[in-house]
Amino acid sequence: MIGFTFGFGSILLLLVVALIASSVRIFREYERGVVFMLGRFWKVKGPGLVLIIPIVQQVVRMDLRTVVFDVPTQDVITRDNVSVKVNAVVYFRVVDPEKAVIQVARYFEATSQLAQTTLRAVLGKHDLDQLLSEREQLNTDIQKVLDAQTDAWGIKVSIVEIKHVDINETMIRAIARQAEAERERRAKVIHAEGELQASKQLLEAAQMLARQPQAMQLRYLQTLTTIAADKNSTIVFPLPIDLVSAVIERFNKPSA
Repeated sequence: MIGFTFGFGSILLLLVVALIASSVRIFREYERGVVFMLGRFWKVKGPGLVLIIPIVQQVVRMDLRTVVFDVPTQDVITRDNVSVKVNAVVYFRVVDPEKAVIQVARYFEATSQLAQTTLRAVLGKHDLDQLLSEREQLNTDIQKVLDAQTDAWGIKVSIVEIKHVDINETMIRAIARQAEAERERRAKVIHAEGELQASKQLLEAAQMLARQPQAMQLRYLQTLTTIAADKNSTIVFPLPIDLVSAVIERFNKPSA
C-alpha cells in the first residue's frame, strides 16, 4: 500500500512538472507570441516569460527581425517591347504579429510571390532607358506598391533593390550604336557652338577696329612683329590702299 501511494505520488508529481513545463514560454526580445483562447485570438504576448494554460490556450511564435530574400529572376517586357531579365532583393519584417498569423497562411511565401508579380508589373510600365538610368526611382516605386499590398498582412516592406538587369547581345550592340551616335551628335553641337562664339568675337573685334583707326595701326604693327619672328624666306609688307592710291596719283599727275 505504501509502495502504491509512493508510485501514484511520483506520477502525480511528474504530471504537475510536465504541466508547468508545457505552460511556460520564454520569448526573446525580437519574438512575440500570438495567443489563442479556445481557438479565438486573445492577445499578443512577449518578450520575456509567458504562462500559457495547456489545452485551453495555444501560442504561435513570431519573429520580428528583418527578413532578406532574393526575388528570382523575372522575364520583363518593357514599355518599348524590350525583353530583359531582372532580379531583386527585398527587405521586410513583421510589424503586426496578429495580422501576420490570422490574415495570411504563410506570410513569407505570400510576400515572395507578391514581390515577383509586383516587380514585373512596375518595370513593365517603363522604357529600357528608364530601367537602366532611373533605378533608384524604380526601387522606390516597387517598395511603395509592395508595402501597400502587404500592409493588410501586418508586413512592412522597407527596402527593394534591383540587383541585375540582363539584356541580350543584340540589344547591347544596339545600345552601343545609340550611345556612339549620341556622342557624335554632342561633338557636332559643341563644335557648332564654338564656331558661333568665335564668329561673334571676330565680329566684335572687326567693329572695334573699324571705330578706332589707331587700333588698326597697332594691329598692323603687331602682325609685322609676328611675321618677323618666324623664319620666313619671304616677307610681304601689306600697305594701306589710301597710301598706294596717293602715290599712284602723284606719279600720274602731269608736270607743269
